[in-house]
Amino acid sequence: MITIVQAAYIVSALLFIMALAGLSKHETAKTGNAYGVTGMAIAILATIYLALKGASAEGALGVPAALGLIVVAMAIGAVIGIWRAKSVEMTGMPELIAILHSLVGAAAVLVGYNSFLTETQLRDAHSALELTGSLANIHSVEVFLGVFIGAVTLTGSVVAFLKLSTRISSKPLTLPQRHKMNLAALLISAGLMVWFVSAGSVVPLLIMTVISLLLGWHLVASIGGGDMPVVISMLNSYSGWAAAAAGFMLGNDLLIVVGALVGSSGAILSYIMCKAMGRSFISVIAGGFGGTPVSTEEKDYGDFRETNAVEVAALLKEASSVVITPGYGMAVAQAQYPVADLTARLRKRGINVRFGIHPVAGRLPGHMNVLLAEAKVPYDIVLEMDEINDDLKDTDVVLVIGANDTVNPSAEDDPSSPIAGMPVIQVWHAKEVIIFKRSMAPGYAGVQNPLFFKQNSAMLFGDAKERVEDILKAL
Repeated sequence: MITIVQAAYIVSALLFIMALAGLSKHETAKTGNAYGVTGMAIAILATIYLALKGASAEGALGVPAALGLIVVAMAIGAVIGIWRAKSVEMTGMPELIAILHSLVGAAAVLVGYNSFLTETQLRDAHSALELTGSLANIHSVEVFLGVFIGAVTLTGSVVAFLKLSTRISSKPLTLPQRHKMNLAALLISAGLMVWFVSAGSVVPLLIMTVISLLLGWHLVASIGGGDMPVVISMLNSYSGWAAAAAGFMLGNDLLIVVGALVGSSGAILSYIMCKAMGRSFISVIAGGFGGTPVSTEEKDYGDFRETNAVEVAALLKEASSVVITPGYGMAVAQAQYPVADLTARLRKRGINVRFGIHPVAGRLPGHMNVLLAEAKVPYDIVLEMDEINDDLKDTDVVLVIGANDTVNPSAEDDPSSPIAGMPVIQVWHAKEVIIFKRSMAPGYAGVQNPLFFKQNSAMLFGDAKERVEDILKAL
């Protein structure tokens, strides 16, 4: 017979699946979010009910005390969550997501140790079963894998946060024999699992925890800043598998389902992003993309040409087709609103205006799409890289607003470049290219952009929001 809690978990799981389906299209995204929120609310209420039922058992903590602890924990989490949700800028979302992933990893580690140190029984609503024989071995494997995945997720996410927030260098860490070191860590961990399952000692668990913490740090530290969006997606997958492992340890079916959904969807997204960037999916897991040597030779790209808002406005007035390619710089300057105004103004003049979005523009999948939707830019003129590239030869003016690595021709022309092989938006094929930047500094990947020095390119320096507003005034 299905209990109330089990029924609630089934409903929650279905709502979570419907949430993912809704989030797959922008037209149904709000509905998908609503499904997700509803499913989580049901899951929380069911879990609280289950916890209080367990607390009412003889010799247990007691309902009032258990309820008090739950309320305090939820209140602390709610206060922190609401504060961060209200205070974080859109530009800070990537690093916020990264650090949240670390909390999932930390939770999996703590649940694993708690399960090993305090649980000698599997409990359900009616009975307790002794963990003996093969059941005990299975539980030990669950604990070990849960702690392993959680620890890797924890430190990997912290490093991603530090890189994205520029607290540490975005350059990849290239230790000698780094891939062999990663393999050795995995093999040693496998041996420790055999020891842990057979002996039931906490020692191999502690040794593995240290190794996996170092492994997580090294895996992400070995990846350069230009590939961090993929890393964020992969860490999302890791956090899902960590949650699923915690579900197995706790005997919580819903946590297993949700963790598997997050883990598999994150892995699929990572695969799609790797394909879009011309990278190997395996290299994400291995910690470091490719093995192409990076040239350290200083190159002379020639001189660049500078322009101003008045000249750009005059150029736009004469254009029949305009493409805008935004990047992280647009998010930093919060220029999406004047960009939306500029788009509307040009379209009223009969100019064909479209947006070209790279799959990893910004530092988070869909980063630019969210910003443009926030500014009420019509979604039917927002095109993917593959859709816009074919039309750039027939485009009069391209406005590159805060983008860098995603429009860098070195990805196609320079085999020694760290971004070699990454598909980019080929803006240099347009008649005129206007690049909005604060300076001539390289992008997040640390690679200079030859686009800045091409004959049909001109630099418009300054804050992107202010420069777009200047163009609006000159139109």
